[in-house]
Amino acid sequence: MSIQTDIEKLLLLVVQKGILDPMDRAGSRNLLLDLFRLEQPAAEPVALAPTETIPEVLGRLVDAAGERGLVDSSMFELRALFDTRIMGLLMPRPSVVTATFNRLRDQVSSLAATDYFYQLSIDSNYIRMAEIARNKSWQTVTEYGDLEITINLAKPEKDPRAIALALSQKSTQYPRCLLCPENVDYAGRIDFPARQTLRIVPLDLAGERWYLQYSPYVYYNEHCIVLGERHEPMVINRWTFAALLDFVRQFPHYFCGSNADLPIVGGSILNHNHFQGGRAAFPMDQAPCTMAFTHPDFPGVEAYHIHWPLTTLRLSSTDSEALIALADQVLNVWRGYSDPEADIWCESEQAGQLQPHNTITPIARKLTDERFQLDLVLRNNRTTEDFPLGIFHPHPEIHAVKKENIGLIEVMGLAILPGRLQAELAGLRDWLLAGMDHAELVSLDHPLHKHLAWVEALAVRGGLTGAKDPLSMDTALQQEVGRMFKTGLEHCGVFKQDEEGTAALKRFLVSAGFIF
Repeated sequence: MSIQTDIEKLLLLVVQKGILDPMDRAGSRNLLLDLFRLEQPAAEPVALAPTETIPEVLGRLVDAAGERGLVDSSMFELRALFDTRIMGLLMPRPSVVTATFNRLRDQVSSLAATDYFYQLSIDSNYIRMAEIARNKSWQTVTEYGDLEITINLAKPEKDPRAIALALSQKSTQYPRCLLCPENVDYAGRIDFPARQTLRIVPLDLAGERWYLQYSPYVYYNEHCIVLGERHEPMVINRWTFAALLDFVRQFPHYFCGSNADLPIVGGSILNHNHFQGGRAAFPMDQAPCTMAFTHPDFPGVEAYHIHWPLTTLRLSSTDSEALIALADQVLNVWRGYSDPEADIWCESEQAGQLQPHNTITPIARKLTDERFQLDLVLRNNRTTEDFPLGIFHPHPEIHAVKKENIGLIEVMGLAILPGRLQAELAGLRDWLLAGMDHAELVSLDHPLHKHLAWVEALAVRGGLTGAKDPLSMDTALQQEVGRMFKTGLEHCGVFKQDEEGTAALKRFLVSAGFIF
């Protein structure tokens, strides 16, 4: 099949999907011919096969570009840069996307607007659904409900050639980070993704200009990112609560939450203020109330502690201003709260300076009965010699499975585990079925050595009983991984789900003005 034929097929597909206006087909054809250094298009009319997709045709075009010396098509990173460059020539301009989004929002509904925007993000291959489908997912039953576990396989390990190539490139500070608005239509480089297919739409949140886009990784349904116009650090304050509630007021079919604003308990990007949202429910949403309380200054706000491994206060009201004010009061009290008996200190001296430790991970929803809901997850990032990565962070015994920060998505009960775990679990399965030869794994250099302790403990307590074939062994190991994730969440809880933890929680609630 010729390059010209695939160019015509791609043009047919993008018109069919509504990405390209039919009136722009001729001009877009010429842009593609120029990119591939071709003199003329296909001589004969071209028809699509019923099952052909944009990613499939893009793949063939990148292969053809490799054969013509336009790109090293054997390297994933360079393939991604080039196929995004192709699609960038066919995308509607940012102003057109914004105008369409706003028209649908004003004339139909906010749901229609996000449906359009999300589908565009998929159809344009900005969200690479074929790669995301490679992720491995399952559920683990726990006393907190069914936790959701995902091994992230959508992003392959970096090609060593790409790493070497990145080291040889000139350093640049543009774009300033992955979330800055200036990423729109950026061509990318070997160590920074191409963003010619990225589109963002402006929003007004609590009086500030912010933007809505979708995450290219889609860890859950319609996973969106709401980002600040300015490159400013993450912050949790009264405005944060107002902005989160404003977002769910405008888009009531989405939740919206923020990572915490301190290292260890925050997300992977702390240097650009942003939220995450989407059209999804999480295990945390089903958590039952364990204790109800009220605040005399806010009689219209219902307040609960929920049965969840991380200490969470759930506030709800039809009065969003009261919710904002009470959440701000809880935050301010928590920022300055210490309880030595519970091993909680609000600050400590490090390198001659006082460092804050207490913050909140907030999550907002608009409930179906017109009520607003705010979940306030209490966080503390203090470290000690025994726990250098954090007292309220996954402890060393589960680092073989989860060592990274517990951010917003994990807080809600969805584990995003590293891709390396897939091969390691397969190796453990084969080792167990072969009879557990300890001499093989005793070496510290063995890639499975880090898993030895938890797998042996699982076998001792009978967790592998009946696992006699690859499928049942995979299931047994996956369920234990899920239970370890649950344990990691419990490590992050500042007040544990036991008698002592409940007493400590009540001490904090009293200090915040609540009554039982």
